[in-house]
Amino acid sequence: MIHVKTEREIKLMHEAGKLLAACHQEIARLIKPGITTMEIDRFVETFLAKHGAKPEQKGYRGYPYATCASINDEICHGFPRNVPLKDGDIVTIDFVVNLHGALADSAWTYAVGNVSEEVKKLLYVTEQSLYKGIEQAVIGNRIGDIGHAIQTYVEANGFSVVRDFTGHGIGPTIHEEPYIPHFGEKGKGLRLKEGMVITIEPMVNVGAWQSKMDNNGWTARTVDGSYSAQYEHTIAITKNGPLILTALS
Repeated sequence: MIHVKTEREIKLMHEAGKLLAACHQEIARLIKPGITTMEIDRFVETFLAKHGAKPEQKGYRGYPYATCASINDEICHGFPRNVPLKDGDIVTIDFVVNLHGALADSAWTYAVGNVSEEVKKLLYVTEQSLYKGIEQAVIGNRIGDIGHAIQTYVEANGFSVVRDFTGHGIGPTIHEEPYIPHFGEKGKGLRLKEGMVITIEPMVNVGAWQSKMDNNGWTARTVDGSYSAQYEHTIAITKNGPLILTALS
């Protein structure tokens, strides 16, 4: 079932998104060689509590942490841990904010110290592909238009788009219909309507797009050990075009 949001609900989700974005801006200042993702996880939980919010994914289907922290070849749902990040790593921090019942979801991939030129390109292309998808998130377009825009841009730059995980509707719970693949055909799929709130969150690999699961039942990683990046925003479909609820500025 798709929950179409009222203007009031979107406004409340926007407030949650602003808080999430502010937290990401603080995370960006923390990321450096030597910090652990467990320290970042504790920071996020403390930051949200100070602002009257909570990490919605903690406890979701038994997930034990406030954040997902995916390093290097981990595509998504990496567990925070006490291993220091090192120069040349990348790490994706993904979390959902619940502010007075309104949700917002955003992930960002951070370079740790100095990364290779290939990794710099991966981060740039993945972030740009997110905005290519957002441009298609307008009333009357179809879900396939979003995926097609992302896939064609990513593949033209020599990378691959993960197929096993998608964007999704959000609010009042974390994962709802419609699901938003980051690949597909133009003009195919559900038509977008005013009031829908969705996440667009391309996961892009240097190598093959396929994933494999760790024994913890959560963490997905690339099958060939190549690096993977992800950028995600929560988007409202409005009569004035896509509204990014988790914009960083």
